[in-house]
Amino acid sequence: MTISEGLQGTADLVVTDDDTAIALGSGDVPVLGTPRVLALAEAATVAALAGHLDEGYTSVGTNVALSHSAPTPVGARVQAEAVLSRVEGKRLEFDITVTQGASVIAEGTVARAIVNRDRFLATAR
Repeated sequence: MTISEGLQGTADLVVTDDDTAIALGSGDVPVLGTPRVLALAEAATVAALAGHLDEGYTSVGTNVALSHSAPTPVGARVQAEAVLSRVEGKRLEFDITVTQGASVIAEGTVARAIVNRDRFLATAR
């Protein structure tokens, strides 16, 4: 397993009605909902790790700090970028930036842990 600081991943989204605060139950306005921003940020972290984990291992989200600072309308394209900023054994921390064009609409950090997939699933109840 070769995981080192600086790994990068991205995830893109064109906002649809299904991605809005109204549809997600996180508000009553027809703009990109914060839960969807978070999901996009996590997708970028998964993309950064693609091809870097040993067979039988995966990563799971453990902690998030996210500031969603600007509204994004239906039809707009957004991109999340994750940069691996810290590796502490099996704990990984990513810096996240979500943009709409040249504007930052959200930023923060996502922590993930590397786990053995089978052992992890065996603990799910």
